[in-house]
Amino acid sequence: MQTTRLILASQSPRRRELLTQAGFTFDILPADIDETRLPGEDPAAYVQRLALEKARTLYAKHPHATVIGADTTVVLHGSVLNKPTDIVDAERMLRALSGQTHQVHTGVAVVSASKQLQHLETTSVFFTPIPEADLALYLATGDSLDKAGAYGIQGYASRWVHRIEGDYFNVMGLPIAATVALLSQL
Repeated sequence: MQTTRLILASQSPRRRELLTQAGFTFDILPADIDETRLPGEDPAAYVQRLALEKARTLYAKHPHATVIGADTTVVLHGSVLNKPTDIVDAERMLRALSGQTHQVHTGVAVVSASKQLQHLETTSVFFTPIPEADLALYLATGDSLDKAGAYGIQGYASRWVHRIEGDYFNVMGLPIAATVALLSQL
């Protein structure tokens, strides 16, 4: 049972949907932070840092709330694939992911008056080769432009996911069970 105001530091509709489906009532506020990756920063450390910065930024403005911050990225052979800058960038990413295995890292941070907790979730995603016709159809939808790695596992791109190892919801942008575990520690 929630006793304090819960804030999600995100504008992601997927995170909003996942947290709502998990039975939470919360406010959504943007955490305007610089999301630039530091030189040489490990991808896992990168998402953990951003999640914590988002949560801390909003907590500073709302000290009587509990704030959840999260950040997700896709990593292919050590290269970070964040949201594409345009359709050409999305196509480049999807061609690189075709027939490959990549990792999805999500950092989750929860900041409250009593604690500051963090979790890193990593899921491996195995893509089949992407047929040219499928790639063209998907790119034409524009769906690839607002997602790390230029795809969403829950939509059209699901046809290319051969299997995953790890948390499905992590690939959508928020590992729900891990988030609930963090909140239960407060």
